[in-house]
Amino acid sequence: MLTLDKIYHASYVLKDVIRRTDLIHAPQISSTATVYLKPENLQLTGSFKVRGSYYKISQLSDDEKAKGVIACSAGNHAQGVALAATKNGIKSTICLPDCAPISKVEATKKYGAEICLVEGVYDDAYQKALQLRDENGYTFIHPFDDEDVIAGQGTIGLELLDQLKNIDVVIVPIGGGGLISGVAFAIKSLNPNVKVYGVQSSGAPSMFNSIKNKKIERLPGVSTIADGIAVKEPGQNTFNLCSKYVDKIVTVTDDEVSSAILSMIEHQKLIAEGAGAVAVAAAMFNKVPIEGKNVVCLVSGGNIDVTILDRVIKRGLLTAGRSCALTIELIDKPGQLLLISKIIAENGGNVISVHHERANASMDINGCFLRVNMETRNFEQIEQIKSALIKAGLKLENNKF
Repeated sequence: MLTLDKIYHASYVLKDVIRRTDLIHAPQISSTATVYLKPENLQLTGSFKVRGSYYKISQLSDDEKAKGVIACSAGNHAQGVALAATKNGIKSTICLPDCAPISKVEATKKYGAEICLVEGVYDDAYQKALQLRDENGYTFIHPFDDEDVIAGQGTIGLELLDQLKNIDVVIVPIGGGGLISGVAFAIKSLNPNVKVYGVQSSGAPSMFNSIKNKKIERLPGVSTIADGIAVKEPGQNTFNLCSKYVDKIVTVTDDEVSSAILSMIEHQKLIAEGAGAVAVAAAMFNKVPIEGKNVVCLVSGGNIDVTILDRVIKRGLLTAGRSCALTIELIDKPGQLLLISKIIAENGGNVISVHHERANASMDINGCFLRVNMETRNFEQIEQIKSALIKAGLKLENNKF
């Protein structure tokens, strides 16, 4: 069984291996609470996962080490296992879903692992890893449903209690549940007054549904930018621990996650992946009760693909009212573009692109559409610009912002 002694032992084993990430004050996250970030995105391998995987591998017998280890992962656990195995002179094989970000696949290779790409998502990679384990005698390093792995993740809980003496709330991402199981167990064992809230993506709410219905449930599919927590089914150990030690689980949307990623880039100069930003999103969008509290949001990882980051930033700008696209129906005559540009400029908007379209069967013969993309401060300014355009006699069509 998981014990506090095991978590303390994990902390001892890891003290010269992992980085003890400092808390970062983040006042922009909430105006009603004192929020800090625990930046495990700055951890070795860019994720908290190295804690659990290293501790698990450190506890293997000599015979198990000689045969090698195998794991499956959406990316972060893979890097943790690869690094831990290489440091201990052990062969490692990693099964990854073929949808895993290229950056995570390449990083795992660089840490010394053999890669096996599997068609599908995490759960498909999991089945392949079990098959290879049985065929080759490898030791399987589970990404979340293993007591040694959970104990390694629980060292974060010990650090939080030491770093913030008057801590009230900890908000933790949930995929399979290994991270929050260890953190919640450690914190509740030492200070049961601290609230521990879990966060999942609304596109992959496996633990959320399971806790709500008081039984483990498997999702038919998952769809989220938070690939690191896109898990169809939680583990038995993690389900039991979450049922006992986690106060509440909530979900956040991809738009909310995108806004959280953008906020951390702008205000804390931190890069978080989707899974790493869900706790911040929960605080930003008031998904859990934190008013007047000292709160820590656990930023679990920062291994986001650059191409995805570009799309996420654009989505975050739209969600926050920082970017806006307007479609304006016009009579095609001189001076229209000048009029629109002047109105937008007078109201503080910044036009970044325009597209003029004449040929459309549904419009008048002398009509046209002008699509304007612009930078804005917030939704209030967008409404101000729209009102000014309408007041000038212009007609707005199907605008998304």
